Amino acid sequence: MASPQDDSFTGENSAQELRMNVLRAALPACQPQEASPANTFTAAELEELRQALPHLHEKLGDAVVQLTQDNNKVDITTWKTTGENDEEEEAVSADWHDAPRITSDLVTQSFRQQVRLGMFTGATNGVCPGFLQCNMVVLPQGPLAFDFLLFCQRNKKACPLIEVCSGADAPFPTGVAKGADLRTDVPKYAIYRDGKLEKEVTDVTEYWPEDAVSFLIGCSFSYDGALLEADIPLRSAEQGKNVPMYRTNLKCRPAGSLTGNMVVSMKPISGMSIAKEVEITNSYPHAHGGPVCVGGDGRSIGIKDLSKPEWGDAVDLQPGEIPVFHACGVTPQAVLMDSKVDFAITHSAGHMFVTDLPSDYAF
Repeated sequence: MASPQDDSFTGENSAQELRMNVLRAALPACQPQEASPANTFTAAELEELRQALPHLHEKLGDAVVQLTQDNNKVDITTWKTTGENDEEEEAVSADWHDAPRITSDLVTQSFRQQVRLGMFTGATNGVCPGFLQCNMVVLPQGPLAFDFLLFCQRNKKACPLIEVCSGADAPFPTGVAKGADLRTDVPKYAIYRDGKLEKEVTDVTEYWPEDAVSFLIGCSFSYDGALLEADIPLRSAEQGKNVPMYRTNLKCRPAGSLTGNMVVSMKPISGMSIAKEVEITNSYPHAHGGPVCVGGDGRSIGIKDLSKPEWGDAVDLQPGEIPVFHACGVTPQAVLMDSKVDFAITHSAGHMFVTDLPSDYAF
């Protein structure tokens, strides 16, 4: 069955068109002067754009920097002069990590298209701030899928269920993401067989069960934007790393054939910001909510060594920082392995599905 697509985001679109779409979404209030080509600005206007959007990387040659005449324009979709100094410059690219918070879902659609084209395969911490991100689990329809649905209902802290799709619509979560395809729009997937990780891939079309049931589970990356706005840094994103994730001794409520313990992620937070972090994250129950443990070295919840996470990358604690542990959407993967399920597809740890919903969406 073909994926329902928005005409603006077909696989035939070039990377250049995607960049143009992102810029159009990011700059809705920036209009060129009358009679100027679309997306074209004077040097003075371009400087205002630089100041307004510091997270968009640009590389401008001397010909652009030295523009002084009004008849010399700069096309921001190519960073190219379109007046008499018509010298080609390197195209702009959007830095999805720690990008400006933009409410238009055109941004998330463009991001998913880059994922679909294999242009983004990294972890999504700090990506598209302000939008809800989701963990994903795909199971064959039947008793196991029912058990997992029940498991999510019984363990809402670790598995806050956002959406369930089944049958012919299993790959298409239209309620949360326009034109999305769960088989291609996650940066990296994990394939499990007989309770073991078989491989990680960037496209699961050939592995997708005909009778699939797909589950989307809220992710704590969803409140990254709110933390940044509160001047609480994201250490992993700053260092270009995935977040560290650990197995714990916190038991989940079993459901049918599924049993296991909670997995947590860890953020280093300044002691002076702990109260603010707890207040912010508690307002996102659909994305794991507030922490399950604050402070210590993790041993009280069964973590043996903070420098050796089971998933993701270790990050260092700076002086004055305290480890804060949140329930994590990798919990289902740990439970599926511990329960030795025959087959499952999930997101790869830290590589989320980005929806069109605002992160503070009222469910």
